[in-house]
Formats: sequence, structure tokens, C-alpha cells
Amino acid sequence: MASPGIEVELLGKGHSDLGEVAPEIKASERRTAVAIADLEWREMEGDDCEFRYGDGTNEAQDNDFPTVERSRLQEMLSLLGLETYQVQKLSLQDSLQISFDSMKNWAPQVPKDLPWNFLRKLQALNADARNTTMVLDVLPDARPVEKESQMEEEIIYWDPADDLAADIYSFSELPTPDTPVNPLDLLCALLISSDSFLQQEIVLKMALCQFALPLVLPDSENHYHTFLLWAMRGIVRTWWSQPPRGMGSFREDSVVLSRAPAFAFVRMDVSSNSKSQLLNAVLSPGHRQWDCFWHRDLNLGTNAREISDGLVEISWFFPSGREDLDIFPEPVTFLNLRGDIGSHWLQFKLLTEISSAVFILTDNISKKEYKLLYSMKESTTKYYFILSPYRGKRNTNLRFLNKLIPVLKIDHSHVLVKVSSTDSDSFVKRIRAIVGNVLRAPCRRVSVEDMAQAARKLGLKVDEDCEECQKAKDRMERITRKIKDSDAYRRDELRLQGDPWRKAAQVEKEFCQLQWAVDPPEKHRAELRRRLLELRMQQNSHDPSSGVQEFISGISSPSLSEKQYFLRWMEWGLARVAQPRLRQPPETLLTLRPKHGGATDLGEPLWPEPLGVEHFLREMGQFYEAESCLVEAGRLPAGQRRFAHFPGLASELLLTGLPLELIDGSTLSMPIRWVTGLLKELHVRLERRSRLVVLSTLGVPGTGKSTLLNTMFGLRFATGKSCSPRGAFMQLITVAEGFSQDLGCDHILVIDSGGLIGGALTSAGDRFELEASLATLLMGLSNVTVISLAETKDIPAAILHAFLRLEKTGHMPNYQFVYQNLHDVSVPGPRPRDKRQLLDPPGDLSRAAAQMEKQSDGFRALAGLAFCDPEKQHIWHIPGLWHGAPPMAAVSLAYSEAIFELKRCLLENIRNGLSNQNKNIQQLIELVRRL
Repeated sequence: MASPGIEVELLGKGHSDLGEVAPEIKASERRTAVAIADLEWREMEGDDCEFRYGDGTNEAQDNDFPTVERSRLQEMLSLLGLETYQVQKLSLQDSLQISFDSMKNWAPQVPKDLPWNFLRKLQALNADARNTTMVLDVLPDARPVEKESQMEEEIIYWDPADDLAADIYSFSELPTPDTPVNPLDLLCALLISSDSFLQQEIVLKMALCQFALPLVLPDSENHYHTFLLWAMRGIVRTWWSQPPRGMGSFREDSVVLSRAPAFAFVRMDVSSNSKSQLLNAVLSPGHRQWDCFWHRDLNLGTNAREISDGLVEISWFFPSGREDLDIFPEPVTFLNLRGDIGSHWLQFKLLTEISSAVFILTDNISKKEYKLLYSMKESTTKYYFILSPYRGKRNTNLRFLNKLIPVLKIDHSHVLVKVSSTDSDSFVKRIRAIVGNVLRAPCRRVSVEDMAQAARKLGLKVDEDCEECQKAKDRMERITRKIKDSDAYRRDELRLQGDPWRKAAQVEKEFCQLQWAVDPPEKHRAELRRRLLELRMQQNSHDPSSGVQEFISGISSPSLSEKQYFLRWMEWGLARVAQPRLRQPPETLLTLRPKHGGATDLGEPLWPEPLGVEHFLREMGQFYEAESCLVEAGRLPAGQRRFAHFPGLASELLLTGLPLELIDGSTLSMPIRWVTGLLKELHVRLERRSRLVVLSTLGVPGTGKSTLLNTMFGLRFATGKSCSPRGAFMQLITVAEGFSQDLGCDHILVIDSGGLIGGALTSAGDRFELEASLATLLMGLSNVTVISLAETKDIPAAILHAFLRLEKTGHMPNYQFVYQNLHDVSVPGPRPRDKRQLLDPPGDLSRAAAQMEKQSDGFRALAGLAFCDPEKQHIWHIPGLWHGAPPMAAVSLAYSEAIFELKRCLLENIRNGLSNQNKNIQQLIELVRRL
């Protein structure tokens, strides 16, 4: 891409300027040394220059140079076992399959293990995911392989006596199977091999772990770098917003859309100081440093980078409202370019256009670097230099800096010196003070979307610009632009929900209860049937609204990718237009915060249900229900059905990983025809692989059950009371074919009870009876049930009621009680007193549940139930989710490890047959009908 201020011409012979232009160059950059050695800086008339090769092509047009790069990238992909994913990309569903490796805490032994080990750890939010150390089986006579370790800050000195041309064309050898791979190379190789949805999942999980995120992905093979806008779309953060006047409040927004000042840190030529370590220190409050950016002092940090030079990383600081933790008063973006700016001019140009200030770390400013910076004379960005003069040429640096002062509009305060004797804490405070001064002055504020627009103008590829993604976005906008008020939209566009569905659900409930009556009056039965048909005929008289029709067209696309793009766009689009800005910290996975003053109030009323994708699917379900009911009653010929294909569309969504509603959150009832129709279609699509294990979680909202499932299996259940739908949702996990025989099932159907269990015993008892019935239904469908508790003594009465009822039927799932510490930063190991509390005599809720079941022996403690053996491990203690204080906290390693142990236990129980007999889909359909 053309860059003002510099012209470079390919000489074709001789390298007379190499000693001046590139006296020091690291091994991983020798592949660009061909260009550097054969380039000459030539000033043109005036001061205007152009970055151009001798044949007249600019940098982006050159196709001959990256020949060796292509080989290097392909060799790295082959080493990691990813070369097969260049055409058919690795998908999110591939990465989530249950296999033998899901049950063991294994360490990679060969490089081909590294991508899968990284994905497994990242799915579990493991803070050690970037550690690519391999456990090798070393033969007795094996000799260690000598390796040359370089990192971006290390220096390789050229011996003038050596053959210059040979040095230029000599490349550091690729890692062998015995050589560790640099974590950044692994990340780049994996992202290049993944489809858009797996890339998005990787970036989202990295954000939860507080890792720096890839923003510009280098692709040396095609010389076509990618700006990862789509990959960032799913990240939502909450921070404390304090206006100049008035009360502060918490604000929630997408990191892609929110604007903040950006500060870039880059290396010019060689630097003795580490950019990444400096950035980590700036971002970390107090003396506890979090390694957001990978750096050379970490394990494998000095291993040579082979394909990740040119990577641009991004991270943010978000204020929490606590003076002792808030380094800056507002959100701030930090950017980090891997590699030398001279070798990655396009990325550097992008950073100068989007940043409020650029910090340049270097030891030497030579003629080449001077002219590179001279080309930035029109830039409004502030520039700061961080020098280590004892490693460079002091007088030369001063001479060029004096020339740059009027060009870059800097003064001596923009030049910082850091040597080994410099106090690190004081230096970090000085950097923070500079950032703070820039923030207080009028400065550029950009969103990631703004950055993507700047990248497009420079010729970078933006991942979101593919045709399928844009078509899906346009369809989403045609739907959401009509939504001005959520309640009005539901009333006018989603007409089958609301009163008609609530009345029909109540009649069906009464009709179902009548089936179990000893001698039900036929007249009452006929009346219920008549009322139900009237309501269904009323529903069937409507046509799908324009918005629902557009939604159906979106999920009917023959392109799987376009369908998935559309659903993601719908989730984000509805979240923006239908939900007000949050003024309290939501307890989502990204923003989970303990409430001040102790435990969460588990007796809160149901919260307003936000408009979401489930409402459109619910509308489709009601069209199918009404039509099916009329066909069953003989009021509608089967040949006139219009909506019979709806369950097939929904089953395809379930197979792609979308959670589908099992129990309607608005009526707290199951649309039986819709659910059984969906399961029948699922059975047809799965064919011979239809053996199921059903795993459910029960617990009141806010106890972390959805977060637990998402961490354990990489699922997508909504999290947090303030933004979650109320119904129960199900999601399907595939078991790898090679493991299904051993595990005894082909798929695991995971059910999240969502907001069904409120935890309160109302005076009238209606709400409690409904919750108890729903808990019994979910546990009755399950082979395995996880009960998530905020406090070990707080077993919701509805769940206890379900246990008592299921004990009488003999249908008892394998169960695990999980106590999640929602507030403390850390919690010690299992505490015996907690188990005793769980088995103590019952409280008021337990008494009420036992009395409802009319137990002849009165109420009993949970320990008295036949299924509860205190000696067996049924109780788990999960440490706190966060390490530190949100929003800058990372997920704690102890939480991740505890969740993995729970997952291993659940899978072991399934494999050993400790759960109820596994079922196929046909049996599950029959069980749904019976329950």
C-alpha cells in the first residue's frame, strides 16, 4: 500500500547499504531480509516519497516475494497437523466433540497434539492454555537438540567476515517434532485453519482469560493480512462509567462498538526493552502483574516466531469504580505489533491512523528508520520514543531525533530512556501519566468497527466482508429496523404468543391432569377439548408476520454458513435494539460480579424477558402446534398443512449448536407437539447415531449453572439473570464415533433449566407447585442431573420436591450437588462441614416439600432419602469464577480445574453405567409424552 514520504527501489545487484540499513536483524525476520537488503531509500523532489519496488509495483501488489514464506507457513501447518484444514476449515462443532481426551488431563507429546490441547484448555477457560510445552519420550541415547532461541527483543549480530548473500538467504530452521512451538505461532496457525465461528469462539474464550486478542492476523502465504472484526463481535464487557457531572453507573456494550482512545506499542529495528512486559505492567494494578500479552520471560517465550510476525494484538483497560484498582478513569485500548515496523509497514500505518499515541521502542535510529518516520509527518498521532542508548548509537540517535522534532511535532518530553538501572515502577507510572495526559486532552476515540474501516482503506482484508456474512447482516437489519418497542413488536408481529398461547397452555395442562383422574367427567373433558380447538383455530387463522417470514427465510438458507451468520447477527441485533442499557452490573460470564452485602437474593420475582431469537422460534412452534392440533381433531386436512417443515428447520439449528427452547419461558409449559416433532426430525437426521444421554442442570438463577455448562462443554447457554431468557433450553453435543461405543451413547443432550426455578415458596403455592412439576419433568427426562447451589443449605424446595416424587417412581438420575462460591476470590478445598449442612435436618422449605408429597413418615432430611449415600462423592465445591476483581479479572485457574474434574466424573459415571439406562431419541419422545 502506498505510503507518503518514502520511495524504495529494488537495486537488483549489490548490497552496499546493508550494513547501514540492517546491521542487526533477528533470525525470524531473515525471510524479509531479501527485501531489506535490496531496498534503497531515495528521496524524491520535495519531501514526498512513495514506498515502491523497482518494478513499479507497490507492497500489496508484489506476488513474487513471499515464495519462501508460503513454504514456511505450510511447513508449520504440517508440523501441527493442520494442513488438512486449509480447504475444509476446522469448525466449532469439530472442536466440541466428546472423545477419549475429554476424560483425561493429558499433556501434548508431539506438535500435532498442540492445537487440540490448546482448544481443550481454552474451552475450559484455563489460564495455562498458551503453554505449549510438550512432554517428550526421550530415548536413553537421545541427545538434546541444540536450538537457537530468539525473541523480538533479542539481537543477532552479523559477522562482516561471513558471506553476506548466504546470510541473507539463510533461514532459521523450522521447529522439529522435538522443538517447542512458539504460542503465537500456534495461535496464528490455528486461526488460519479455523472457520469464522471457531475463530469467534477462540477469541471470546481468550477474552474471558484476559489474554491479548489477535486483531490483525498475518498470512504470509498469500501476503494478505486479515482484520478480525467478526471474531470480536461476541465480546461484551461491563465497566464503570463516570460522567464529569452526576452519578456514575455501570455500562454494558460490545467491544466492537464502544469507542475509546487507542495507544499502540511498536518496535523499530531492535529494542532491549520488551513491549509486552511493559504493556502488562501498565495494565496491571498494584504489584500483581497479569500476563495479558505473551512475553519472553514466560515459558517458551524465547522460542523463535516463524509465522506470527506482523500480528497485531489488542487489549483493553476497563474501570471498575474502585479507586484502588482503576488506573485510568475510562476505557482505554492498547495495541501491540509483533515484529519490526520496517518489516510490517502496512500494520504500522494502520496503527498510526487509529491510535491517539504511538510508543516506539528502539535502541537505534538509523537513516532507514528516520525516513520511515519522516513519512508520518502529516499524521496527527502523538509519538513517544523509549530508548536504551547504551545498546545503540547515542550520537546518531540524538541527531535523527533532533531532525524528527519539527516533523513529528514532538519535544524532549516525548523521549524516554530506560536502561537496566531504571526503576521499573517509576517508569510504568510515567507511561501511565503520559496516557492520562492524552486522555484529558481532546483525542481520537475509535471503536473496533472504526479500526476495520481504516484497515479496508489500506487494503487489508476484513473477515466480516464475505458475501454470506453481509447477506445475513442485511436480512437481520430488515427485521430489527422495525423494532421500536419490544413489547409492541411482540404484540403486533409475534401474534401467536401472549394471551392465545397462555390460555391454550392452561387448557392443555388441565386436560393433561384430567388424564390421571380416576373417573374424569366426560362433559368437562369435552369442554376442555372445545376450548382448546377454539384457541388453536384462532391461532391458525393468522399468517406469519413479515418479520417472522424473513426469519424463516434466514434459517432456510441452503448455505450453512449464511444460516449461522444470520443467527449470530440476530442475537446481537436483537440485544441492541430490544434491551435498555444496564445500570446494574449483570451477572454474566463476562461481567459476573458479587452483589454487595452477601449472597444473592434467591427469592426475587421473575425478571422481564428480553426479546431474542427464541421468540421467533417460539412463534414458529405455535404455528406448528395450532396446525397439528387441528389436523389431529380432523378440522384440517393433512394435505393443507403449511408449517409441517418447521420442526426440520429447528432440528438443523440444534445440530449446528444453537440452544433450543424445551420449556417455554413465557407460559412455563412445554409445547409437546413442537418438541416431539423436533425430536422426530432429529432422529431422522441422525439415523443410526441416535443413542442419547440426557444431562440437566437445576438451580435458581444466579448460581452459575449456565456458566458451568458453558465452561465444561463449550456450550452457548445464556448467562445472567438480567439478560437470560426464562425457559429451559437444550443443546446437543456430539460424541466422536471412535468413543461412542465406549461411552455408550452417540450424543449428549444438555438441558439448562434457565430461570424456571425461582427458589421462593409463595403463600398460594401455585408458583411453587409449577416449579416443582417442572423440576420433576427435567429430572425425569435426565440420566444425569447437576444441582447448582449458591449455598449448600439452600436446596430449593421445588428440587427437593422432585427428588421425593422421583424416589417413589424409582426413576432416579445420577446426581451431583455443586456448591459454587460466587463471591470469594478463592475458596479452599472441600469442607466437611458443608456436606454435613447439606444432610442436616430440613428447614421450612424441606418441610413444605415433604408435606406437599404427603409423606407418611413426615418430613425427612435429604440424608434420609434412599438415593443419598453420604460416603459417596455427590458433592462438589467449585472455587470462585474470577481471579481478581471484574471487569479486569481473569477466570481463575482453580475454577477451570475444578470444572474439568466434575466433567471427568460425569463422563466416567456415564461410561460406567451409573446413570439411568441410556435411551435413543424414540424412547426420549415417549418419555416426554408420559411425563
